[in-house]
Order: sequence, then structure tokens, then C-alpha cells
Amino acid sequence: MTGFLPAGCQACQTPAQPLDISMAFQPIVNVRTREVFAYEALVRGPQGQPAGWVFDQLAAHPEGLYHFDQTCRITAIRWAARLGMTTRLSINFLPNAVYEPSTCLRATLRAAREANFPLNRLLFEITEHEHVLDETHVRGIIDAYRQYGFQTALDDYGSGHASAGLLLALRPDIVKIDMNVVRGLHQDPWRAALVAQYARFAAEVGVLLIAEGIETLDEARCLLNLGVTHMQGYYFARPEFEGLPEVPSALYDALEG
Repeated sequence: MTGFLPAGCQACQTPAQPLDISMAFQPIVNVRTREVFAYEALVRGPQGQPAGWVFDQLAAHPEGLYHFDQTCRITAIRWAARLGMTTRLSINFLPNAVYEPSTCLRATLRAAREANFPLNRLLFEITEHEHVLDETHVRGIIDAYRQYGFQTALDDYGSGHASAGLLLALRPDIVKIDMNVVRGLHQDPWRAALVAQYARFAAEVGVLLIAEGIETLDEARCLLNLGVTHMQGYYFARPEFEGLPEVPSALYDALEG
């Protein structure tokens, strides 16, 4: 990318000691249609080490943060193509790592083109791990991504930095409800009432709502009754290292039982 980088984008170049990474994938399902809506790419070490191990390595080389973001995108796309993924591919991205969207996307576009992976299947999740320093700039990134046919999601909504203020500022295509809001909502009227409000809001403004961290049948049933049809969590499938886990039909049958 060196020949295309404007001033201020030197951080996107390869660091002296680039990280060796791979990916695991976890399905996001539409329980109404019994289909996988997308697979989320989750960073792992080269032998399947957890994300925490990867970020510990990254902490020792903070100068490589922005190149790491680029590497994750490219690695996710290449693995998705290698595994024959036909659904959307959801990729986490660091909003503060993008200086100028059209320039920083060149490596992503090149990877998708080389892997023959359709651009309209790419979905980018804004993670709550970073405080968004410039909401106007990130909104510009979202607008630029839409021009390429990408969808964007606000991850971990209801926890950390993913607040209502950020949602109103960014106006993404998808909102993912944090697992801490979902956990045990079938036994907690407050949580259930809050998620019901989220579902009504999403329906009114045309945003897709996805609930994260579903671990039990009771949670999934309660969410479906509240109008949430898209879900992700261990109840459906755990992340699979360098593979695409399938969702057993019996899990959908249980929801309808």
C-alpha cells in the first residue's frame, strides 16, 4: 500500500514484527427462516489461541495496531472464501484506525476481489472496545462503506461505549444487543421490557436487531416472543477455528415447540 498512502497513514504499513493470526467463525442465525444470516470472524492465534492471547501480543507492539486491523479484514475474507462461505461475513473493525475510508479500504477491496468474495456480503461491526473519538468521522466511514455496498453494525449495544448517544450519532444498519442485557432476560422483567423497547425502535426506524450471547433455549424463546428474530450465541454454535459450524435443526425445532 505504500504507493497509495496519503500523509498521516503511515500506521497502515506493515510493522517490523507483524502478528501471525487466523480466524474462528460463529454463526448469526435468523430463527424465523432457519438460516445463517452471517458468520462473524473472530481473531485467533495461528494455532487457535484465544483472542486474549492475540491482544497480549499486540500490546507489546502498539505501533502495529492499524496494520492489525487491516490484517484481520484480509485474513477473514481469505478464510471465508477458502471455506466456501455463501452468507454474509461479519468483520470487527477499529473505528479509530481508519484515517480516510476510501484509502484504508483498498487492501480490503483487493482481498475481496482476489478471493472472488462479493462486496455486498461484507458486514463491518464497530466494536465497543474503543471509545469513538470523533463520531462525525466514524459516521463518514459508515456512509462511505454504504457506497461500496457494505453494511455496518454497532456491536455490544447497551454496554461499555456503545451507548444510545453513539447509536443516534452513527445510525448503523444493524444493532447487536450486548450479552449482558440478554443474559437471563426470561427471568427478569426489566431486561425483557428493555429488549422489547429495542425491538420496537428497530422496527420503526428500519434497523436490524441481533441479540448476542444466547446460551439457553429459554433466552432464545423469550427473545423471539419479544420480536427479535436474529440471534448469536453458544446455544446455536460455538466459534469454530478455521471452520463454519452448522446449526442443528433440532435447535430451531425446540424454539417452535
